[in-house]
Amino acid sequence: MLAYTLFVLFAGGLQALAARVQVTWDVGYLNISRDGLSKWRAIGANGQLPIPPIYISQGDVLELTAINNLDKPLSLHAHGLFQRNSTFYDGVGMATECGIPPGAQFTYIIETRDQCGTFWIHAHYGTEGIDGLRTALIIHDQDPQLLDEYDEDVLLTLEDWGHEPYDDHIKMLQTIAEVDMPPNHPTVLINGINANFSQPIRFSPGRRYRLRIVSMSFTYWFKVRLPGHTMQVIEADGISSRPSAVDGLDLCPGQRYSVIITAKESLEFNYALNVTFYNDFIVDIPGLTTLYHHVPIVYHDNAPVKTYPVIEDHEVKWADELAMEPRDKQMLLEPVDHHIVRSVKALPKDLGVPIYAFGNYSYAPVPVLPLFTALTTGDLALLPSTYAPQLNAIILQHNHIVELELRNPDSVIVHTFHSHGHAFQVVESGPVHKNSSIPVKRFKGRQPMRRDTITLALGQYVKVRIQADNPGVWFQHCHQEQHNLSGLGFTLIEAPDVMQRTLRMPSEMMEFCRILGHSTQGNSAGRAGSDMTGIEQPIAISGSANSISNTV
Repeated sequence: MLAYTLFVLFAGGLQALAARVQVTWDVGYLNISRDGLSKWRAIGANGQLPIPPIYISQGDVLELTAINNLDKPLSLHAHGLFQRNSTFYDGVGMATECGIPPGAQFTYIIETRDQCGTFWIHAHYGTEGIDGLRTALIIHDQDPQLLDEYDEDVLLTLEDWGHEPYDDHIKMLQTIAEVDMPPNHPTVLINGINANFSQPIRFSPGRRYRLRIVSMSFTYWFKVRLPGHTMQVIEADGISSRPSAVDGLDLCPGQRYSVIITAKESLEFNYALNVTFYNDFIVDIPGLTTLYHHVPIVYHDNAPVKTYPVIEDHEVKWADELAMEPRDKQMLLEPVDHHIVRSVKALPKDLGVPIYAFGNYSYAPVPVLPLFTALTTGDLALLPSTYAPQLNAIILQHNHIVELELRNPDSVIVHTFHSHGHAFQVVESGPVHKNSSIPVKRFKGRQPMRRDTITLALGQYVKVRIQADNPGVWFQHCHQEQHNLSGLGFTLIEAPDVMQRTLRMPSEMMEFCRILGHSTQGNSAGRAGSDMTGIEQPIAISGSANSISNTV
């Protein structure tokens, strides 16, 4: 259900027409086969899957009402939206909200004054997102100069779709080693349907197409190429970039790109947009673990498809955030106030996915939301001891510049990193281990590209920078669902003193917590000070050092 209300927005002294866009999702279970292979109980909205994309314009206010007809709590996250001054709308179950109880409804307010580009919305409570509750969110730019660079706007969503509810899949994973082949790999969905039956994209000679690619994936990576055409990257994760020519895109779970492709002048041939579906940490079995799909690019119905020689990945010029520059020319954030190191750690098990950590402890929810703790404990909210160890809480002072060094010392498992509340500057990558042949790469110039999701490659680190100018509680985590659920996350508690002065939780959220049996004040255990009596013992994981250091 979609409704529009127009209102006047004043920005920079200019009067612009904006809209209050109202969308309602009646969320419930659907027995459905999206890929034509397996029928199972998925989660959809308004009785349908896929859920239609949401299109709005910069400056609009999206009011997304979720009616929970599930048998468990529900929350929704707008992936890539900063939720400035409204961290409580970020939608992370048991971090910024307790969830919408079964039978209840809630309206998320999503402001878009300072953001535009390509995003997506997905459930962020348990496994509800990977079970179907996800769709693209497009916020159209109002910049006439950018709009003049292309003629048409085309959306391409990419999904990994399983063959049973993910809770059942997790039970299966507990019976095998993580790197072994599961008996049933996901199917690829392109624009919501089985990729084997991808619908064509029609090109007209000479026209310029903005192709928005959204990886609405929770486990697998996608590579996208259009042989015979050059892609001009103009956006990564909602951040507009200066145009840069590439041959292909490599998207980890949660990433997005926009590219401009200029159609050829001739109708002589049609072409194929190549989509490769892969995951480096699972034993490769051709035709099962790595899948190759093609989206027809049609110039003329009767034209043959032009073929090109197969080339190796190392011959392809892939989009690289370290080689990109933001259109807004934001300078490198400096000087750095704090340098924070977080290493991926794992506690292996004989069978199943290891227990993971992005700190000394495996992340786990606690009885009192860290947001409530930040809001209700006064000056104690500035102390890490007020938060349970399993939150891996990092307290940031308002407007401080922070460099996060994210390390993946693993030689087997690739990970991802998604930041809530921020798009980080990508500054450097390199080897974790000494005597490695992996090169150190640093951004060029003084204007590093920003994005909100990145790959943590084998044996490598990535350095990113943010400014703590968005008071709130922001979850930082791996976007591979099984790793996220296994504890690979940490929490930024950003300017709790400012939060206490400026944020007011919606009363419905407070009531939802009470209905679901959660306290709304005190430390993580609902007690005073650092008394964590009653909280489940955190799982400690040893390994590479984690640190927080002041640089001033």
